[in-house]
Amino acid sequence: MIFSLFANLEKSDLRSLAAEAAQLLGAGENKIILDEAYSAVMGAGFSYAPESEMYRSCDVAVVLGGDGSTMKVAKNAALCGKPALGVNGGRLGFLSAAERNELSLLQNVLAGKYVIDERIMLKADVFKNGKRISHNHCLNDAVISRGDFARLIDIDIKSDETGMLSVRADGIIVSTPTGSTAYSLAAGGPILSPDLNCFVITSICPHSLMDRSIVVNSKYSLNISVSSDVSNSAVLNCDGGEPIEIDSNCTVCVSLSNYKARLIKLKPDNFYQIVKKKIIERGS
Repeated sequence: MIFSLFANLEKSDLRSLAAEAAQLLGAGENKIILDEAYSAVMGAGFSYAPESEMYRSCDVAVVLGGDGSTMKVAKNAALCGKPALGVNGGRLGFLSAAERNELSLLQNVLAGKYVIDERIMLKADVFKNGKRISHNHCLNDAVISRGDFARLIDIDIKSDETGMLSVRADGIIVSTPTGSTAYSLAAGGPILSPDLNCFVITSICPHSLMDRSIVVNSKYSLNISVSSDVSNSAVLNCDGGEPIEIDSNCTVCVSLSNYKARLIKLKPDNFYQIVKKKIIERGS
């Protein structure tokens, strides 16, 4: 098997974790690929490639880091049809298959003793005056929020061209079930089981006494438009990536992606056990 190993290898603790993981996964005729940017740091004994090529060349994308890193790698691996395996090198590790003190579990991958947990993704396209100007896939969420000024924006949401929701707020989050434990949860949204085929819409600081999250079937498209004052253009962030400026001439179309993230599971914990362990018991 070929494993591409993703980690911030400038950090000494992750370097030692990567070396140990590589020793376990690189047994026999297995191959380990690292980002060529770290060739001087890690030295000989590994294969190196550009990050984009690492996804195409591997059988499994292994990521050492927190949920942000795991989310990024799992999404990019999904676009190449590859599964991802996370080892928690951060804080919560909600998406990880193992903790840093459980590296011996990686041997289960070599023995075929694992299951694949498929997660839906969403697609967020931006159209301006009828022309698509941005195309994005998200594992967690698409967030539309106000610009630099502390002023509310007006957001209108249609479901397959039928009026659904109008809200005045700092912004809205459209989240997948996977993303329901991230920003949406922090904004007061519900936790969704990751096997559901739905999105949750959660307002950010709505100017309302009655605003609540709305769960919608992912088979329907959401068309979102924003209006604000001239000096306060809104922005779209997809999975916390680079902001995309949008204005009143733009429509953000959110729909179900054709891609699914495939997360490798090495332990029998079910989703609700993980919620209890990672969120409730930690008081996070």
